[in-house]
Amino acid sequence: MSDEATTDTDERTDATPAAGSLEARVIEAIKTIYDPEIPVNIYELGLIYRIAIDEAAGKVDIDMTLTSPACPVAGSLPPEVQTKIEALEGVNDVAVELVWDPPWSKDLLSEAAKLTLGLG
Repeated sequence: MSDEATTDTDERTDATPAAGSLEARVIEAIKTIYDPEIPVNIYELGLIYRIAIDEAAGKVDIDMTLTSPACPVAGSLPPEVQTKIEALEGVNDVAVELVWDPPWSKDLLSEAAKLTLGLG
């Protein structure tokens, strides 16, 4: 991947992607996915660690985690992320990797998630 065609986003930053960009559409798609046990989408929960996009190739790589290695949706949540991203116009290839380092903690929650869960 060339540096000019690649966008690499660390969800934990405050950077806002350009409206209508592939990155913005990927994030919006991810925000439609919820952990069934928590009333907050997985993006705001801090489960998405990295989004790397090669717009020219239509390739999206995502590193994500779960709230716990014993999470009951471990087998279904990553494929749901992949399916939602694959459905986006301009996406030809999606790779979703489940990672455990760093372990998820409440510190990764967005401010909106903290308010929703009564933690802010």
